[in-house]
Amino acid sequence: MEAVTMTVEVPEPLAGRLAAEAARRGVSVDEVAVEALEGVYGPRELPESADSLEAFIGCGSSGRGEPFDILRARSDLAARKLAHGA
Repeated sequence: MEAVTMTVEVPEPLAGRLAAEAARRGVSVDEVAVEALEGVYGPRELPESADSLEAFIGCGSSGRGEPFDILRARSDLAARKLAHGA
C-alpha cells in the first residue's frame, strides 16, 4: 500500500499524548496516529498475502441485538445437563 505524506496540525496536549504513547510502545508517532485514524475511519486494506482465515474472523454478525453473557450461558447449560443427569 502506498503511503501519502500529510501535515496535520494538532493541539499541543494531543501531540504530547501521541508522543508519549509512541515512546511507551517503542513505535513511531506516525504509527500511533495511523492506528488512531483507522479506529475512526476503518482499518487498512488487507494485503493480498493476508491469511484468508484471519481476514474472515469477525466479519459476520449473529443478528442478535442484545448483549450475550457467555458465563451465564455456560452456567445455564451446565445446570440443564446436571438436571438431566449428564
